[in-house]
Amino acid sequence: MPRPTIGFWTAVTLVLGNMIGSGVFLLPASLAPYGGLALAGWLLSAAGSVLLALVFARLARLNPAAGGIYAYTREAFGDLAGFLVAWGYWISIWCAEAALAVACVGYLDPFIPSLVRAPASAAIIALTMVWLLTAVNIWGLQAAARVQFVTTALKILPLIVIGIAGIVVLQPSHFPLPAGGIRAAAGGVTATATLTLWAFLGIECATIPAGAIRDPERTIPRATVTGALVAAVIYILSTVGVMGVLAPSALAASTAPFADAARVLAGDGAAAIVAVGAAVSCFGALNGWILIAGQFPLAVARDGLFPIPFARLSRRDTPAAGMIIGSTFATALVAANFSRSLVQLFTFIILLSTLSSLVPYAFCSLAVFLSRRSAAAGRAVPRAAAVIASLAFAYSLWAIAGAGADVVYWGFLLLFGGLPVYVWIARSRLLE
Repeated sequence: MPRPTIGFWTAVTLVLGNMIGSGVFLLPASLAPYGGLALAGWLLSAAGSVLLALVFARLARLNPAAGGIYAYTREAFGDLAGFLVAWGYWISIWCAEAALAVACVGYLDPFIPSLVRAPASAAIIALTMVWLLTAVNIWGLQAAARVQFVTTALKILPLIVIGIAGIVVLQPSHFPLPAGGIRAAAGGVTATATLTLWAFLGIECATIPAGAIRDPERTIPRATVTGALVAAVIYILSTVGVMGVLAPSALAASTAPFADAARVLAGDGAAAIVAVGAAVSCFGALNGWILIAGQFPLAVARDGLFPIPFARLSRRDTPAAGMIIGSTFATALVAANFSRSLVQLFTFIILLSTLSSLVPYAFCSLAVFLSRRSAAAGRAVPRAAAVIASLAFAYSLWAIAGAGADVVYWGFLLLFGGLPVYVWIARSRLLE
């Protein structure tokens, strides 16, 4: 087992880097049909995500085990629940890879529009990025960490600049409230909260490679909460700025909302700079999720709940098999849906990925009440922790409902499609 190499700031960039870029750069286009309701959705998803970050911080202090949300669920609920959470989260990881690659291609539109707007060539470019970064991560953890640190630093500046500039020239008419009364508004807020939760996926990322993190009991909780709070502020600021500059109809059709907003504010040169920054951001987030695609199933396989190939390390001490398998599924997802427009493809994949993460989030919220370490020490769950965990669980259920019947249908089919794998692994262990 390689010695721990990840410190606090690298852990923060893993959290922040996997979150920023995993949604915000293309998400304004998905939110355009909801108008002003999108702001309410952002605030609710930010509040819910901070609650979840606090849950993960507490669980990490009690049990700083590799695998994060899977390890917490397995300790509290046993092997079957642990497997289902691991399976669902693993699905969300390779879905995230696919969505990030698609978003990155969208921001190349100012430079190679003919390729980006043709579904087949756009898919080829997206998949080239997936496999390039898979190779970087297979090469070594330190190389991947350097890519993550640099791209995280480069992505924050354009978000803040566009956000502030957009707010200065904000047009209130760009935030209409859809007709239909209170019931329609409530449905719109729920839908936007689920969409915007996609941008917060990654708050748990510092909990997963715990075996590679120095002083995990202190580093993981601090990095998780710090990343969630910083991302929430940047997200809301930047999205309000973009929506304030672009009219809803233009925003809904945009494949590069931040670049288009920069063009309105300062011309083509500014749009090109922002497009490069956004592409780098998505590229960095894709790098972080590919790293997680190896580290997460590695921890599960070493507990005997995922197939043995996921547990093997390459000659360079990296979980190459897990990364290759995850990138293969991401490739299949993009290839199977490449005929959709970029925005349609992005929206469908992020909802599927979000749902696959919400189920593990719900389990982790309740795991706070079943921690064996607290029980062994004879300690009751503090009242504040119990309230936070209860609210986080309620938020997770509410967000699942907001994903829509179609996404819930496909998401739960994928989740329970993993049961034969569990039966196969469990039977093999019984026969040993």
